[in-house]
Amino acid sequence: MLDYNPRNTEIQFVKGIGEFRGKLFRRLGIQTVNDLFEFFPREYIHRTVDAKIRNLQVGQLASMRVKIVSFCEITTKKGTKQLKAITTDGDRLMECVWFSFGSWLTKLLIPGSYIWINGQVKEYQGNKFISQPQIQEAKDDEEITSDFWKDRKILPIYSLTSKLTFNIVRNSVYNAFALYHNGIDETLPDFLIKKYSFLERKIALQKMHFTSNPKEIPKVKSRFIYEEFFYLQLMIAKNARYKTDVIKQKKHINKNILSNKLLTCLPFTLTNAQKRVISEIFQDMVSDKPMNRLIQGDVGAGKTIVTLFALLLAIENGYQVALIAPTEILAEQHFKTISRLIFQIGTRENHSLNQNIPINICLIKGGKNKQKKIDKERIENGEINFAIGTHALFQKDIKFKNLSLVVIDEQHRFGVAQRAELSKRHEYPDLLYLSATPIPRSLAMTVFGEMTVSSIDELPPNRKPVKTILVFEKNRLQVYEGLKSELSKGRQIYIVCPLIEESEKVDLQDAETLFEALVTDIFPNVNIALLHGKKSNKEKEQIMEDFSSGKIKILVSTTVIEVGIDVENATTMLIEHAERFGLAQLHQLRGRVGRGGEQSFCYLIAYSLGEMAKERLHTMISTNDGFVIAEKDLELRGAGDMFGTAQSGLPEFKFANLITDQYWLNTAKQDAFFIIDEDFELENEKHNLIKNYYEKYIVEKETFSNF
Repeated sequence: MLDYNPRNTEIQFVKGIGEFRGKLFRRLGIQTVNDLFEFFPREYIHRTVDAKIRNLQVGQLASMRVKIVSFCEITTKKGTKQLKAITTDGDRLMECVWFSFGSWLTKLLIPGSYIWINGQVKEYQGNKFISQPQIQEAKDDEEITSDFWKDRKILPIYSLTSKLTFNIVRNSVYNAFALYHNGIDETLPDFLIKKYSFLERKIALQKMHFTSNPKEIPKVKSRFIYEEFFYLQLMIAKNARYKTDVIKQKKHINKNILSNKLLTCLPFTLTNAQKRVISEIFQDMVSDKPMNRLIQGDVGAGKTIVTLFALLLAIENGYQVALIAPTEILAEQHFKTISRLIFQIGTRENHSLNQNIPINICLIKGGKNKQKKIDKERIENGEINFAIGTHALFQKDIKFKNLSLVVIDEQHRFGVAQRAELSKRHEYPDLLYLSATPIPRSLAMTVFGEMTVSSIDELPPNRKPVKTILVFEKNRLQVYEGLKSELSKGRQIYIVCPLIEESEKVDLQDAETLFEALVTDIFPNVNIALLHGKKSNKEKEQIMEDFSSGKIKILVSTTVIEVGIDVENATTMLIEHAERFGLAQLHQLRGRVGRGGEQSFCYLIAYSLGEMAKERLHTMISTNDGFVIAEKDLELRGAGDMFGTAQSGLPEFKFANLITDQYWLNTAKQDAFFIIDEDFELENEKHNLIKNYYEKYIVEKETFSNF
């Protein structure tokens, strides 16, 4: 018997999709029919066949079917690229201009072919043109075009992947609704729907795809924005209540034994900001309530040292501690750095600082090996009291004897429900989260409402600001001269590319091609290595070891090195296609250099600059302050960003935007906290729908089974 529940039905079972197209849809993150329902159009095109070029007015949003006469790509005096196409409606000619475009667009602009265009009419020197129009092929004979779409004046435009066309996606959406619309469940209770005059979920979903009036879309979409924020805030509210209700069993006393030892062997003096945050952490750890603190600090602010003081406090109280890193490379880095510091305070693995305080440290990574099995047993019997690893450290087969403190680096990779599960599973240990990207205070308390936030807002005094230089691709030879100068001083260099290998989908510099060019033509006598996520863990470890030791002089990489890699001798960062990166990620990459006492440089290689990209890169040039950059990043992301929120330290959303949708964010927070204050276990009958949806689709969605 067919299951007509859209949440349980895999996408390939929709009429017209099948196994092959199912794989294409999964590239877009569409696994189920419900995912397809929630795959909203990015815009809508108006098909009004009677629109004529001669009748267009400046400022008008025009839609029409035109023929491509010719097109060309030009580079302006400022180095920016534009794409221009001459079109005709059979009577007059008109130019279309794109200031931001991909190679996919040029493939559609075939002279003699017809397209639908949709955009604003502008005028320059008496000539009308359409700026940045949205386009679609005007093929009426495509075999999968259904009768439903043929006569509709408003058509949805979807984001696509290779071998998927607009018509395939449109017809898949139509077929999915035809068969599964009765299985669409409601996710908000009646009292909230009535309070905000929302449409029922079933109707709202259909409106998003089949609207005949695009002006209604913002109001329709607001229900999905609210819903997304509401359930996030519900989790935060419940976690906040847990924090106030629970009395922790594993209490700490500040003995100042190991912390004093660490202080005496540090080759530098702690900043006032570091001292303040250590004091705040210690106050939490000696209290009766479990710590739930977020430490945010700019790159190079010294979060690792601050964290080590907290870890040593727990160890000297006889407990176990764990440090979780988001990648194996960063876990390795933490293990080496902390092991070296522990050695300096007179401790080795299996040896004691004194008879009462042993520090036995291990590194746990993914996969199976003999040493991991041994370490798991030593963790379980309490012999190892300091474990460092990736999320693999919290697989269900790893059991701690008396865990009292967990530090989570790059906390945004850890979901709200995972944080709650972590607390419950280990009897509410103290939790300390680290974020290398500062989060604006205007949002930190709203998005991380169950945490206390501390900021290390001061850099060590010996750090020189990194000089950031914007260079257009055509002038890259000047940059190479700068690299040669640094190499002659014995320095090392990072070069970052957006792709691993050449792609037919996007025209971007890839790491493999650039690596070959550097080795063969530009730096033939320099030891250069290539690092990316497809290499084996053993290869990555060896490359990073060779780079850290100075054996490798230039490291060509993807963004796998963006967080945590610390090589003081590396003084130059070169970022290819800098215009394609978000501000937070650019700042993270720049933070890999400038970690020693020498002057460091960050070259931003741009291939073309739209207005948004120009503003991002000029922000990078003007400031090294991560908090200023965080505010600007969020301001700019209101209009969309290629990398979304994944690199910002903030959670990702499917429908909502943290800047433009702050009204709904605050509204949802008020409602969620009121409901939890009134009915913590959601036992009231009017909260049945919220409870069922929350437990089935929100909490279960973020579990530790993924690690």
